[in-house]
Amino acid sequence: MGKIFDPAFMLQSTPEILTALPVTLVLAFIAAGIGLVIAFAVALARYFKVRVLAEICKVYVSYIRGTPALVQIMLVYFGIPLFLRFLNEYLGTSFNVNGVPRMVFAIVALSFNAGAYMSETIRSALLAVDVGQLEAAYSVNMSVRQALVRIVIPQAFAVAIPPLANTLVSLIKETSLVFTISIIDLMARARIVGARGYRFFEIYVVVSIIYWIICAGIARLLGMAEKRARKYERNAA
Repeated sequence: MGKIFDPAFMLQSTPEILTALPVTLVLAFIAAGIGLVIAFAVALARYFKVRVLAEICKVYVSYIRGTPALVQIMLVYFGIPLFLRFLNEYLGTSFNVNGVPRMVFAIVALSFNAGAYMSETIRSALLAVDVGQLEAAYSVNMSVRQALVRIVIPQAFAVAIPPLANTLVSLIKETSLVFTISIIDLMARARIVGARGYRFFEIYVVVSIIYWIICAGIARLLGMAEKRARKYERNAA
C-alpha cells in the first residue's frame, strides 16, 4: 500500500506547477488594466447620469454581477467566433475565426467581469467626495475634466483602493476557470501534474498555497499604496 500523503511529491511537483504562473499573472493584470478603463467609463457615465448610456451601463453591471464568471467565459469563447463569422458573411471578409488565441477570449471575459465590479467601487468612491467640492471647482472656472483630475479623483482613489484590491485578488482566483477553455494556467498545470501521479490532494495543497502567497502579497502591496494615498489626510489632521 502506498503512502496516504506524499510531501516529497509536493516538493517535486512545485517547480513544474510554477511554470504556469506567468500565464495566470498575465491574464489577471491585463484583465485588471482593461477592466479599470471600462470601470472608469461606466462609473463616470453613471456618476454624471448620461442619458441612455447610464441605463445601458446599469444593465451591464447588473448582468455581470448576476451571472457566474464561468458562464461569461463560455459566452465569450463561443460568442466571439459566431460574431466574427457573421461579419465575414455580412461584409464579405475572410477573417480567420480559428486563428484567435484562447488567451484573447479569457482576457475579454475577465476584463468585462472585473470592469463591472470595479465600476461600482469607483462610482461609490466618487459619490463619497462632497459634491460641494465639485461645485466650488466650477465656481473658479475649472472644466469638468480639471475638476475630476485635480480634486475629485485623487480623493476618490484613496477611498477606492481597498475594494479595488479585493477585486484584483478575486480576479486572480477567477483565472483558475480558464482551464475550461484549454488555457494552461496554474490550475490546469496542477490538474495535469496531479493526473500523472494520481496525487490530486497533494497537488491542490500546493496550488492553494501558491494562490494564497500571491493574493496575500498583492493585498499587502495595495495596503501600502492605500497608506501613501491617505497621507494627505493625516497631514491635514
